[in-house]
Amino acid sequence: MIAEIPFIKNTGNGNFFLLAGPCVVEGEEMLYHTAETIKRITDKLRIPFVFKASYRKANRSRIDSFTGIGDREALELLRRVRADLQVPVVTDIHSADEAAMAAEYVDILQIPAFLCRQTDLLEAAAKTGKVVNIKKGQFLSPEAMKFAAQKVVDSGNPRVMLTDRGTMFGYGDLIIDYRGIPTMQSFGYPVVLDITHSLQQPNQSSGVTGGRPDLIETVAKAGIAVGVDGIFLETHPNPSVAKSDGANMLKLDYLEALLTKLVAIRKVVV
Repeated sequence: MIAEIPFIKNTGNGNFFLLAGPCVVEGEEMLYHTAETIKRITDKLRIPFVFKASYRKANRSRIDSFTGIGDREALELLRRVRADLQVPVVTDIHSADEAAMAAEYVDILQIPAFLCRQTDLLEAAAKTGKVVNIKKGQFLSPEAMKFAAQKVVDSGNPRVMLTDRGTMFGYGDLIIDYRGIPTMQSFGYPVVLDITHSLQQPNQSSGVTGGRPDLIETVAKAGIAVGVDGIFLETHPNPSVAKSDGANMLKLDYLEALLTKLVAIRKVVV
């Protein structure tokens, strides 16, 4: 199944692939700087790279939280990054009527975890013919994700990826059950581990989601050791001023050192 998804290039070294970028499109300068930096690093390390940024954030704790710069404006910036840097792009969609619009600009449509059971959304994403990356709901078992994937396949599109982003543990934390990675791989789809969202601490009294970025390296190393096909992480030049998810993003300056370690681990476990 992995070989049928064109952006996962055969690097000849059995490497994992990477979905990475800022949480949301904030503006042109930051977007290009982040994308260019990641591409330089991944080219050096021979890691297949997909640039990630949400064109709009629909799931926010508070009504006054930043949601985006405008749908078409953000999508146009993603299209330009895709063309200028020659990298595939992934972005989230939140409703069925967004699927066709976003598909004009990107290569992969991502289904947010809270929406992974929405049949009309999955069907609409499938009908675009784009790769569909379905995030596992924080409330679902890994075994249940075969039904989400099957909705896309039954809609005529076998190009499916599954992403684990942790499971709810009480009200304010998430845990990763690494047994879920081989379980979801057994369905025949590439499986991604979302490092940074798995370290969120939701439902904070401030109305702003917290996080544990100090554990990014620990979680990423474990995922690679278990044999995940790809990793997903959000990174920003300055997470302290990021307009979304700054509490759990990786500082861009730290990315190359982290990926270098992960490539070394991958070579041992492949």
